[in-house]
Amino acid sequence: MDSGASGVLLLTRDFEMQNGNLLYIQLAGVLGLSSLFGYLVRFLKLPLIVAYLLVGVVFSLSGLLGIVHSEVLIAFSEIGIAMVLFFIGMGMDVRELKALGRPLIITSFVQIALSVSLGWGIGRLMGFGPVESGFIGLTLAFSSTIVVVKLLIEKRDMSSLYGKLSIGILLIEDLVALGVLMAMTVGSSFAHAGFQESFPVLAIIFKGTALLLLTFVLSRYILRRIFRAVATSPELLFLTALSWCFVYVAISLLLGFSVVIGAFLAGLALASSPFYYEIQGKVKPLRDFFVMLFFVYLGSQVVVSQIVSVVPLIVFLVVYAVLVKPLIFATVLGGLGFRKHTVFQTATNLSQVSEFSLIIMVIGVRVGYVSSATLTAVAVTVVLSVLVSSILIANSRKVYKKSGWFLNFFERKGFTHQLEMKQKLDGLTDHVIVVGAHRMGGEIVRFLQREKIPFMVLDFNPRVIQNLVNEGILAIYGDVGDPEIVEFLNLDRARFVISTVPNFEDNLIFLKEIRRQKVEAYTILRAASPEDAKRLYKMHADYVVLPELVSGEYVVGVLKDHWGDSEFFRSRADVELKRLFRNKFVLL
Repeated sequence: MDSGASGVLLLTRDFEMQNGNLLYIQLAGVLGLSSLFGYLVRFLKLPLIVAYLLVGVVFSLSGLLGIVHSEVLIAFSEIGIAMVLFFIGMGMDVRELKALGRPLIITSFVQIALSVSLGWGIGRLMGFGPVESGFIGLTLAFSSTIVVVKLLIEKRDMSSLYGKLSIGILLIEDLVALGVLMAMTVGSSFAHAGFQESFPVLAIIFKGTALLLLTFVLSRYILRRIFRAVATSPELLFLTALSWCFVYVAISLLLGFSVVIGAFLAGLALASSPFYYEIQGKVKPLRDFFVMLFFVYLGSQVVVSQIVSVVPLIVFLVVYAVLVKPLIFATVLGGLGFRKHTVFQTATNLSQVSEFSLIIMVIGVRVGYVSSATLTAVAVTVVLSVLVSSILIANSRKVYKKSGWFLNFFERKGFTHQLEMKQKLDGLTDHVIVVGAHRMGGEIVRFLQREKIPFMVLDFNPRVIQNLVNEGILAIYGDVGDPEIVEFLNLDRARFVISTVPNFEDNLIFLKEIRRQKVEAYTILRAASPEDAKRLYKMHADYVVLPELVSGEYVVGVLKDHWGDSEFFRSRADVELKRLFRNKFVLL
């Protein structure tokens, strides 16, 4: 090898080493600052999203480490989005989507139409051109899927009715946003036949239908066999699940769809998989890492030097996202018969501007329809609206208590959506109230049934409620954080109140309401930690269950009773499997 070639090789290696080192330095800076800000934010009892966004803003202001233009950070953030949507799809039930189909479609399209129209009108009044005003309207039409899903997961509200409504509306908005993006960026032909250039709408419909059919066929005939074959190895199950997610994302991208759509459909194909919880548990830390990078990147897109010139536009966009858009959602959902608690929680969840809006504006700048200053206004709006929305969602129960009188305006008198209709509790006395019939609560329900003890169930998962009602069990949909529902439970005539809800704040609110009403029923509550148990006992809970402690005591009891009984353990698997299938209506 001559000296010139050797020199080039050495320079190449040096360049690669520098870039590799820069990646580690960037990650060290992002992770270190995120940990510091995260600690401060948690101390102030705010969502961690706030910390991640502020870290991004700090990097934007300082220009340190080249974070703003880091291609690696962009790629990592998209991986986080893919993982989140993958798990949303896995948790979806097509039957629930059918039941919510009409309100989801009506609410989504009414909000989009009003937001685009009002945004366009305000843009024209502020002196923007007709096309740029249209882009401003589109900016307001979409809420952030990744923000809402992360906060719902943190609050464990994914299975609630308002959680399902929020996610359903977001998915429809994402589909509309995807259609807008594809219409703006039509250029690649389908199968090199010029079909997409000539008939872009038909091409989208055709490819979308093909993608859905492929999801159905793979789910029904192939994936079940594959995952059953690898289920004996947790590591292989984890790897296969990730492989499936990214393979389908790749297929989606090749057909011209987004990462969001591909990841969601990949998850939807596994919606009925019995391995959902194991996959989720293993991938959750990895997902949270990539999602953190996404929010840091989002915060880093704020360009401070251009903010002053677009302050009026920023103020309008933020006020619209945080106040006006939730009012639109509340009005439509209330008109469709949903109760004020569901209306409030859903509207609050959707009170921000989406990362899709930022992408639409970037494309608008590239094609020359939007100025860079307007793009900066949207970037600042995304960050500010996500900050405010995150704080509102985290404190939604406190806000709901103070605004209940105002929310009465949105409820439709004389009509209630079928998912929120309450069964009559007349004549129910000396009964047991079971809050949460999923897993732990399922065993309690079965015991009460066998002993013929009068009881009722309160749960915020509409699917669980429907299964219970089909079994002839008295069950109502509701959240213990909703004072109206608590008033409806006949607490003063109950003998026991048993809450299997793991959320400490929910149990604390419920216990305070029980004590406020001077209810004499015995209270049995669940806690997630010894510290939470101590606080509940100080609030005069009668008995607090720590699942880990109870499980240990149960195993010790089994060992004591069956130490010399080898047949007990040999036949136990069949017995326990029968119990699981017997209780399937509460384990779904």
